[in-house]
Amino acid sequence: MILGATNKSGSKPPVLGSGDHVYECIHDWGELPADIKYGNTHGVCEDSQGHIYVHHTVNKDSESHNSMVIFDAKGRYVTSWGPDFMGGAHGLYIHKEGREEFLYLCDTKRAVVVKTTLKGEVIWTVGYPDQAEPYKPGPDGKKIKYSPTNLAIAPNGDIYVGDGYGSSYINQYNSKGEYIRTFGGKGKEAGQLDCPHGIIVDTRVPDPILMVADRANNRIQRFTLEGKHIDFISGTNLPCHFGFYKNGDTVVPDLGARVTLMNSKNEVIENLGDDSQSDWRKTRVMTRDHFTAGKFVCPHGACFDHKGNIFVVEWVEVGRVTKLRKV
Repeated sequence: MILGATNKSGSKPPVLGSGDHVYECIHDWGELPADIKYGNTHGVCEDSQGHIYVHHTVNKDSESHNSMVIFDAKGRYVTSWGPDFMGGAHGLYIHKEGREEFLYLCDTKRAVVVKTTLKGEVIWTVGYPDQAEPYKPGPDGKKIKYSPTNLAIAPNGDIYVGDGYGSSYINQYNSKGEYIRTFGGKGKEAGQLDCPHGIIVDTRVPDPILMVADRANNRIQRFTLEGKHIDFISGTNLPCHFGFYKNGDTVVPDLGARVTLMNSKNEVIENLGDDSQSDWRKTRVMTRDHFTAGKFVCPHGACFDHKGNIFVVEWVEVGRVTKLRKV
C-alpha cells in the first residue's frame, strides 16, 4: 500500500489552491521500505524516466544508511544508495549532459559538492574553495566556514554553488569543477547575501540569470551569470529553493510552513498549504500525528514533475514527502 492514499482520519486527501492551480495533497507519498527511516528530507528531483529522487539525512534508528531513495512515478520503491551522505544530505540537482543524466549533490556535513551518475557512481568531488580569496587563511591562520547547500548549472555548463550554511558566498566553477570566481558574502545590501540556501539559473529570459533564495534576508535576489546584482523579488518569507515548470511557473518551498507558486513574471499566484501563523519550529520535531493534513510544516525542497504535479520535501525530523497532484 502506498502511504498517503488517505489522511489519518481515513477521508480523501485535502485539495489546495484555486483556479488553474488546484492540487490534491497526498502526504507521506511513496512506498518506503521497512529498513529505511527518513531523517530530514532535504532534496527532491525527477529524471527523464519519471523516477523521483529523495535526498534525506537518514534517521539514526534507520537500519539502512542510504541517503538517496528512488521511487517510480506511482510511488513504488525502486532502489536506494548513498550512505556517505548520511547526516549531510542536502542540495540535489539533476542535469542532462548529452544523452546521459547526472546528479549533483551538496553535503553540508562533509562540506563537499559531488557529481554522480543516477546510480550513485561518483564522477568528481569538489571540496573547500581554497582558490577563492575570501576563503584563504587569515592572519591567524584560520579559514572561514564552508558548508554548501545547493547548486545550479548554466547553459554553458558552469556550476554555481551557494555556501548557505557557511559564509554566504556563491562560488562559480566550470563543468569540470574548476574554480572561476566568488561573489556575494554576508550582508543585507544589494549584492550581499545571508544564507544563499537555494539557487537556480533562470532560462525563461533571453539572457539567463541567477535566482538566489537569500533566505535569512527573507528575499529572492537576482544576479547576472558574472555575479552582478540585478534586483530583488518579493513575496516570500524564508525561500529555500526553486523549481521551474515548462509553462514558466516557479515553485518556491518556503521554510515558514508554506509553498509559494509564482508565474513567469515572478508574481505570487498561490501560497499552498499555508500554516505560517503556526508554531512550525516546534512542530517540525514532533511525531507525524502532530502534522495537520493539507498544511505544510517546513518545506525545504520542491520540484515539478513532467505532468505538472509538485513534490515537496520537508525539514522535519521524521521526514515527509508530499505529492501535490494536479487536478
